[in-house]
Amino acid sequence: MNYRAPHIITEGTVQYELGSLKGREIHYDFEKMLVYLEAKGKLLFGKKFKIYHEDRDIIYRLCLYTIRDRKRCEQLGIDTEKGILLSGPVGCGKTSLMKLLKCMVPHQRPYAVIPCRNIVFGFNHLGYKVIHDYGDAQFYCFDDLGVEPDGVHFGQECNVMGEVLLSRYELFMDSKRKTHATTNLNAQELEERYGNRVRSRMRELFNLIAFHKGSRDKRL
Repeated sequence: MNYRAPHIITEGTVQYELGSLKGREIHYDFEKMLVYLEAKGKLLFGKKFKIYHEDRDIIYRLCLYTIRDRKRCEQLGIDTEKGILLSGPVGCGKTSLMKLLKCMVPHQRPYAVIPCRNIVFGFNHLGYKVIHDYGDAQFYCFDDLGVEPDGVHFGQECNVMGEVLLSRYELFMDSKRKTHATTNLNAQELEERYGNRVRSRMRELFNLIAFHKGSRDKRL
């Protein structure tokens, strides 16, 4: 990474200039950001990857959040201190976008994208240590929240991700460590899955950004 020009990202032999540097401030260009996201997406996910025009509004909001444009985020009701809960139908591109967005800001601390089912599998083997581990100071994006099974460790059942979210909430209140997530569920379904207490904490943890319920499945 070029620390003197954090707005320029090199992929192989190609440089992508996402904006211009004026003093110590980066002035990002959304169209240039889209070019980079599509190019990086092809590198990560294959040549068939593309940015769809119908998703531009969602991506614009996510980009503003990612580059920490506080003024425009405030105008759109996005709190840059909170994490992102990106919701939408199966296959609309939620996971791909969350993996891509962090690539635009290599000068910021990255988050790890972790499938929720993997966390539950870890709990089944190791028990409550796993919940404690995900309450640490790292940044995470929990992928496919709400469709993971409940955990079972030595016969004791546990709503693992519900407990993890409560731990992340405590961490957020203490040190503002962000948590992100993707989900196929709506607000009511999340409350049914995790209960009112966790859903209440999620409102404080996350900005909700949602794809239209009729968004196409890009995997087809």
